[in-house]
Amino acid sequence: MDIKASDVKALREATGAGMMECKKALVECNGDASAATKLLKEKGLAAVEKRAGRATSEGRVIIKVEGNKAVIVELTCETDFVAKNTDFIAVGDKIAAEVLAKGYTEVNENLSNMLLDLATKIRENMSVRRLEVIDIPADCVMAKYIHSDNKTGVIVLFKADPAANDNETLKTFAYDCCLHIAAFTPAYINKADVPQTYIDEQSEIFKAQMDQDEKMAAKPDNVKAGILQGKINKHLAEICFMDQMFVKDDKFTVAKKIDAVGKEIGSKLTLAKVVTYVLGQ
Repeated sequence: MDIKASDVKALREATGAGMMECKKALVECNGDASAATKLLKEKGLAAVEKRAGRATSEGRVIIKVEGNKAVIVELTCETDFVAKNTDFIAVGDKIAAEVLAKGYTEVNENLSNMLLDLATKIRENMSVRRLEVIDIPADCVMAKYIHSDNKTGVIVLFKADPAANDNETLKTFAYDCCLHIAAFTPAYINKADVPQTYIDEQSEIFKAQMDQDEKMAAKPDNVKAGILQGKINKHLAEICFMDQMFVKDDKFTVAKKIDAVGKEIGSKLTLAKVVTYVLGQ
């Protein structure tokens, strides 16, 4: 059957499939564009199913804010090329908007299907890996940050006196906290958040290292206990946000900087929420 080039072109634009694949589909369907579209979609779905077990180590993090709600979404795919694809980015934006419009609080079939349409065209394994919706109370200031590679996203909320909500110093500080978290990705917010099991494990590691040092092993037990506690305290200060030295002013810990900014703007500041998404973590 003679297939017009214009029909092949139209089918390719509609499905995203290759030129030869579109021509073969039209031939197989006797020139019926609707049937050919259906055939290509079925083939695309079959290809996606075959790739379902493939690793999706690439992707992007998306943050969208509307009114008093924000959503952070992680989309995954197989290749960096697709992660930068304009269609992939557009679908991600639509998914974030759909979450806020429909009041979704978790990944569901509707959201997954929005991504599946693109996956059948590109024939690459993709997923909406996770999402979180954040309420922004009236007495809170929110800041957000997406790193330039789109693989790290951070949302920070500070509670302050209502009169301080439009304070530019506070807004800048909240944004700088996002930068800090994206740069250092603290594992915990406060020392109180660290599980005792983790502390015990680290203590065993440090103790084993100390036992391997002949000079250290010869020290009295009470001295070794003090040194061990010092190592634990130092480690916790490195992995807990509030105890880290603030990225924009390393004379202060984050906690001390929060107090200083609060005094500067005349309002008590409280860190209300932190959400950090790092692709694949």
